[in-house]
Amino acid sequence: MKRLVWTLVTVAGLSIMGCNLGTKYSVGGTLTGLSGTGLVLQDNLGDNLTLESNGAFVFSQGVKNNEAYSVTVATQPSNPTQNCTVRNGTGTIDKAAITHVIVSCTQPGRFAFAANQLSNDVSAYAIDSATGELIGVGGSPFAAGTTPVALAVDPNGLYLYVANSGSNDVSVFSIDSTTGALTQAALPAATGSGPDAVVVDPTDSYLYVANLASNSVSAYSIASGLLTALPDSYTTGSEPASLQIDPNGNFLYVTNFGDGTVTVFAIDTTTGALSEISGSPFTAGTGAVSIAIDPAGTFAYVADESAKGISEYSLNATTGALTPVSGSPLGAGSEPECLAVDPTGRFVYAANVTAVNQIAAYSITPTTGALTLSGSPTAAGTLPVSIAIDPSGSFAYVANDNSNDISVYAVDVTTGVLTPVALSPFAAGSEPRAIAID
Repeated sequence: MKRLVWTLVTVAGLSIMGCNLGTKYSVGGTLTGLSGTGLVLQDNLGDNLTLESNGAFVFSQGVKNNEAYSVTVATQPSNPTQNCTVRNGTGTIDKAAITHVIVSCTQPGRFAFAANQLSNDVSAYAIDSATGELIGVGGSPFAAGTTPVALAVDPNGLYLYVANSGSNDVSVFSIDSTTGALTQAALPAATGSGPDAVVVDPTDSYLYVANLASNSVSAYSIASGLLTALPDSYTTGSEPASLQIDPNGNFLYVTNFGDGTVTVFAIDTTTGALSEISGSPFTAGTGAVSIAIDPAGTFAYVADESAKGISEYSLNATTGALTPVSGSPLGAGSEPECLAVDPTGRFVYAANVTAVNQIAAYSITPTTGALTLSGSPTAAGTLPVSIAIDPSGSFAYVANDNSNDISVYAVDVTTGVLTPVALSPFAAGSEPRAIAID
């Protein structure tokens, strides 16, 4: 009798396993930045999905357990022409649906915004797509909080977030997609003390603020541009001055000016909560003031203002850990204020390096991430403190704090060298501290 029971149980178990083998798991994620038409995604060269709006998406056909998925762009959008890229798009199903694919669409910059810390406002400009020149938007400048020092445009290009160091809050503006004019979209969201940097995650789900005076990061969920504070704030090193999120949306990097370190948090993509990773904080140079990450999420660079250098790291996309590149740090010759990587991942641009009031381009060695000065540095205004690269990689924009203006450069796509465009620099408000491109 016992032998018969054992046989029946075994057969039943095999039957259940057979049913599981037929189960398929969905593959999906989040689309941001789409403004054109005709975008088609494809999974495993056969499952096509046409998307017309931003937000969550799911392919109609599932994928069996232990089988691979591979999400690609089959057709890029047009009207306007855009370039959409896929992150977290490949892997193997492991008894769970895939929800973390990120598809980001960009186009040449339409508008530029500068935070003017002494005049407590934001200058807004339309960008001439052919020349890169800036044209003042009607109604500009727009009143912000007290001492606006940092800006972030959401991945869909609909909202501008402004960190106000003096009033300890974040202003939320909606962006007119036709004119670039700003309208207050909500009451300012309270932050910690002395907010100095702000960043939005690639899925447009969460916003994070570095609070310089309270040594913390504040976190918020985003719904239609509106911010809701998450329950916890997170302790950083001394004087957190800048933030970056890796392209996959998994890790938040915080430079700590006061102790020359980088704190790294893992991001819970379901809740937005942060947890410090093993090995954090990582050593940088004194006065770590800015961080930039390449589009592939392979390398990271930190501007060490007081040490007059640039720390170079390889980035582990699985753990978030930073490992210094051989030869790091790179001497900058002056006090670097800000770094930015171009959209191709070939060049790093540094403000106030090689000599005071200069901008330099460094080429990235693809195999190691080491930097090499490319061409001759270019003159900027007085105290260039923030640099932003147009999403097309055609133009660079630099906020000059002490000369109250914005320098604009055409980018040589071969060498990365910058050449001032006609009429540059363009007037801003009093002490422009940060610049962002939509």
